[in-house]
Amino acid sequence: MDLKLEYSFKNNRVSLLLLIPLALSAFTHLWNPIGFPDIFYDEGVYMRRAMHVLEGLGPQESYFHDHPFFGQLFLAGTLAITGYPDSLNISSNAQSIEMLYAVPRILMGIIAVADTFLIYKISERRYDRNVAMIASVLFAVMPITWLLRRILLDSILLPFLLSSILLIVYAKDSKHRSILTLLSGICLGIAIFTKIPVFTMIPLIGFLAYANNRNLKTLGLWFIPVILIPLIWPAQSISVGQFDLWLKDVLWQVQRQSVGIVQIISDFFIFDPALFVLGIAGFVYATLKKDLFLLLWFVPFVILLLSIGYVQYFYWIPILPAFCVSAAKLISDLTRNATKEKTQRISRFAVICGIGIFGLVSSTLLVTTHISSQFEAAAFVAQYVQDNNGNTTIVSSPVYSWILIYVFDMDHVFADYRDLLFYPVQTERVILIADQHFKSNISAGEQLRAMYNSTRNIATFESDVIRYDLGKYPYTNMKVNYEGSLVEIRINK
Repeated sequence: MDLKLEYSFKNNRVSLLLLIPLALSAFTHLWNPIGFPDIFYDEGVYMRRAMHVLEGLGPQESYFHDHPFFGQLFLAGTLAITGYPDSLNISSNAQSIEMLYAVPRILMGIIAVADTFLIYKISERRYDRNVAMIASVLFAVMPITWLLRRILLDSILLPFLLSSILLIVYAKDSKHRSILTLLSGICLGIAIFTKIPVFTMIPLIGFLAYANNRNLKTLGLWFIPVILIPLIWPAQSISVGQFDLWLKDVLWQVQRQSVGIVQIISDFFIFDPALFVLGIAGFVYATLKKDLFLLLWFVPFVILLLSIGYVQYFYWIPILPAFCVSAAKLISDLTRNATKEKTQRISRFAVICGIGIFGLVSSTLLVTTHISSQFEAAAFVAQYVQDNNGNTTIVSSPVYSWILIYVFDMDHVFADYRDLLFYPVQTERVILIADQHFKSNISAGEQLRAMYNSTRNIATFESDVIRYDLGKYPYTNMKVNYEGSLVEIRINK
């Protein structure tokens, strides 16, 4: 009886400890979802595609195949459960527009909390509870994990990737190894079906699948869904007679040019120098210890970032957990070198508390800000068009256009301001929403510059982000939060 009580006490203690990183993660990822960060251009794209699915128009927008379509299927499916957007009773005011983004942002926050749990369980199974606790706390509180608050494919795929890793780790000692291995392959296949670059995780999870019992049949069982599920994407394009367009868009996507990986490494360091340094040190330590688990998670993905033409700062999302786990393993082993068990516990507790408090304070300073004027701008345009009896062409980024098209059912709305390069304006009156993303792309074609120069400003919406010192940590993270800093509403009449 005493043994049962002791076992129950230990289990309750572990459960209570797990609640700590989960509670921290819930705060840092769910608090103030529409205040920080601002709405990024790509978030508008993915919301537009999700609404396309919700309207029953099919899984894929017919004219562009840059990414697989599981992301919009997932978003549309989860939003449909809530009756979105009809259940929100939207009107043309800023508070209503905020709700349109709040719901999917809250979904991203819930996913991030689930990611925290998965990181704890992976680390616990692969290493021990000390590593699990440190890694999950790091993921919960370190500032750079604010990236997961955005509505991005990388955020959507991460729980499927982590589930694939967890399932294959659990399969090693399970009586149901074949089932867990197959489920792991399905999860990775879904992750790749969300965004193709995650195929770089095949070496990691494939290695674990083979190492579990060194059986090629088991590896083959895992590999089947990994390959077949992503093939749904090109198969769909063939079924609608768009394979040539699919192939063209895929090649365009991998050949896009940008400043390269040096810039996003710099961004990572600027956003979160503590996790960057600890993570890199952890990977060096993993190299010395020949820890293939961490190295196969990190190295193939970084090689891909080095080889492709186009990279952005949020591409780090799939390996942010690896940074947390590698840092946690390093910290755990260093504190374990203390000679006495009591000293080990004290030093480990001090390190966790120190890093946790530092990360929590830094993240709190970010997530309690309100830095976007985009909601007010969208509401102004919706009301303006309604007051002027419609018949107005609206040119904007997808941040605004999907709301005007699918929620307010407006005609003559360009899905993307780049459509000006290919299609003429059909009405006499034009409204241009000129945010910072539009201005950064204004040289993409003479039509964009001509549109800006032929219109006059009737309203300007300015956010608080311009008041923060970008050289002062943690407000260095504001560097990529300027799209909603200054929004002009311009008309031609």
